[in-house]
Amino acid sequence: MTTALERIERTTQALKVFPLPSAVLFPHEALPLHIFERRYCELVRDALAGDKVMALGQLEPGWESQYSGRPPLQPMLCAGVIVLEEELPDGRYNILLQGVSRARLVEELPADKLYREARVELLPDPPYEGPEEERLRQAVFELAGRVPPSFAENLLPAVARTSGGALADVVAAAVVPEAERRQELLCELDVRARLEAVLDEVGVLLARLSPMKPVGLLN
Repeated sequence: MTTALERIERTTQALKVFPLPSAVLFPHEALPLHIFERRYCELVRDALAGDKVMALGQLEPGWESQYSGRPPLQPMLCAGVIVLEEELPDGRYNILLQGVSRARLVEELPADKLYREARVELLPDPPYEGPEEERLRQAVFELAGRVPPSFAENLLPAVARTSGGALADVVAAAVVPEAERRQELLCELDVRARLEAVLDEVGVLLARLSPMKPVGLLN
């Protein structure tokens, strides 16, 4: 059976790119998207008719005045696969995009479609083991004790079963909301440095939260 990464590897010479300045996708994260612009509805339609592969990308600063055209893309993208889709009667789509791998933009292809395509280099994480993993897990477990259970119920199992760069990514996806900071973490290819950076993010969040009182003391 073909894996998601193998499917993406087949598209590196012409990867469909959806620029979305308000959102950054990490590998191992599933992101719901509502697609309504004509050009990106066409992108999703073509992806669904084929390998279901597309990438989410950020635009370089100053894109606002050029958005209807093709403002420059930032060089780091996240390639993923569409794992759920709903086509609406008017041609719009609701999709769930599962991030799979970082991808570095090599060159954008000529504009022969409404949407954008690029040649990319995939950047899967190398294997990594180090003390930062356990420190990050412990920080997430502490965080889980200070936030509503609904936040932790999906994150804790993911933290328990992932390691290395994937561990950093699943935690970053859950605790870092700002698109600019998420893009910085997406660009961090050094796994150790990424783990340490995400640990710092969790530490900042912990510093803002008071320890939760035992249930018997809440009344």
